[in-house]
Amino acid sequence: MESPTVVDLFSGGGGFARGFSEAGFNIALAIDNDEACGKTYKLNFSRAAVLVEDIRDVSGRDIQHILGFKPDVVIGSPPCEPFTGANPNREPNPLDRLYRDPLGILTLEFVRIVGEIKPKIFVMENVPPLADGALRSAVKREFEYVGYSRVFFNILRAEDFGTPSRRTRLFISNVIMNPTPLNERMTVEDALKDLPPPETSYVPNHEVVPISERRLKKIARIKVGKAMYYYQGASRRLPNFVRLNPNDIAPTVLGSSRFIHPYEDRLLTVREQARLMGYPDDHLFVGGREQQYNQVGESVPPPLSRAIAEYLLKLYFL
Repeated sequence: MESPTVVDLFSGGGGFARGFSEAGFNIALAIDNDEACGKTYKLNFSRAAVLVEDIRDVSGRDIQHILGFKPDVVIGSPPCEPFTGANPNREPNPLDRLYRDPLGILTLEFVRIVGEIKPKIFVMENVPPLADGALRSAVKREFEYVGYSRVFFNILRAEDFGTPSRRTRLFISNVIMNPTPLNERMTVEDALKDLPPPETSYVPNHEVVPISERRLKKIARIKVGKAMYYYQGASRRLPNFVRLNPNDIAPTVLGSSRFIHPYEDRLLTVREQARLMGYPDDHLFVGGREQQYNQVGESVPPPLSRAIAEYLLKLYFL
């Protein structure tokens, strides 16, 4: 039997695809409008076609023409900024977040392409508020309009599937997804313990982050579990520059997240942050350092993605 094929929309650095690839799916094509993400993706999925394009300029017919076949699965992670409570500037009216916010409207582009391709399975990742009230009804209606009468809102926690950081995410699909959680959780210590010190050996993306003496002095005073900065989200203050507790899982990793090493007075490297998201060390990130951090923090953790992919493979493709 041939491996089921996947198209990855809003593909970022490839975390969502990484888990599907590890589970045995064939990553056929990816689309993202960020050039650094496109380079990272092509480096890690050399056989995939990678389009660095605005998704609004791409049709389902274009995708099938490039591939020469109809893909089995469409996955993707449209921008979550319009919906997340971490965004203090999100639209007050929930429906405006989907239909008026320029980034929120991109969610409808995912729906459009799914409707044009008609894959056997689609899985769209976003933040849980997209499943609330009027937004839930609107998203369900949009998928029904393009031909999917069964739409499910699956909420999964990455830390239940071997990711050493907290991450609760919504996966909207045309099938129920109920992968089996692991019995134990991986801690920060588990994730980082076998990494050599930064720049002492060739571990990719493991360079020391340069910081000023003034900030170093501040970092030295931060105790385990405490943050150096707080910023205002839509409904609460959110910490940043947290010193990690080695015996716990890490807080949610965002593109803007920076963490202080549990034992050393420095920031985590990109590789260490990628470890907190469950990336293997052979998954490489390119672009500037800020772009690399964003690719890590804005992705679906590969262990969670793999759990989803293995569940789908077993139930719908074997």
